[in-house]
Amino acid sequence: MIHPTSIVHPEAQIDPSVEIGPWCTVGPHVKIGKNNRLISHVVMDGWTEIGENNVFFPFAVIGAIPQDLKYKGEPTKLIIGNENTIREAVTLNLGTVQGGGVTRLGNKNLLMAYTHLGHDCLVGNQCIIANGAGLAGHVVIEDFVTIGGMTGVTQFVRVGSYAYIAGQSGLERDVPPYSIAIGSRPANLKGANIVGLRRRGFPSDIIQKINEAIKLWIRPDVQKEQCLLEIESQYGEFPEIQKFVSFIRESDTGVVR
Repeated sequence: MIHPTSIVHPEAQIDPSVEIGPWCTVGPHVKIGKNNRLISHVVMDGWTEIGENNVFFPFAVIGAIPQDLKYKGEPTKLIIGNENTIREAVTLNLGTVQGGGVTRLGNKNLLMAYTHLGHDCLVGNQCIIANGAGLAGHVVIEDFVTIGGMTGVTQFVRVGSYAYIAGQSGLERDVPPYSIAIGSRPANLKGANIVGLRRRGFPSDIIQKINEAIKLWIRPDVQKEQCLLEIESQYGEFPEIQKFVSFIRESDTGVVR
């Protein structure tokens, strides 16, 4: 159903099950899958591909051109998965040629009001990004991450799976998986995301090992590689610890401690 006040380009590919409410605008290159709902005043433009069962609240702007002066109108993409909730005034930009060409949002994410995903961001599954948080270009957010309101994330930063970022934080370095980060310039780790890991069904003994590994990592008097060697020596047989260590070793921007 398309409300008569909405403007939908005839070349847009829209599944018949899609509900487009009043005063929406849909551009010519947009593809919208089954059972999506655009409540009202939603703008969809660019080479945007939408999966199934997503809800877009009023004044969301989906697929606008990147806020990057290098962008020259190339047919880069925004790809959105399934069962996401996109709240009021969220902005999701296309990718850039220099950044890989795709901005991607996975499945079952909640993007609260006024959040922003910059060009070439890659967001996984079942993440929560709270009101007013902003991701600069090229940011990678893995699965099951929670980002508190009014948080800013600098370009090229990665946030590992199951991490929790406290509200009003500012991230300039990567945040390893399973951890809590808080603060701005610099942010600091405060241990394991114990509540979040419990909610996701992690066993108590694994949570304890993760927390102990993070405590080893955040010691200020020990160099990075020595910390990692000690963590591997004590907990290296656990897959979760292996992932934690690998994430840190793969970092290009440095890791929060």
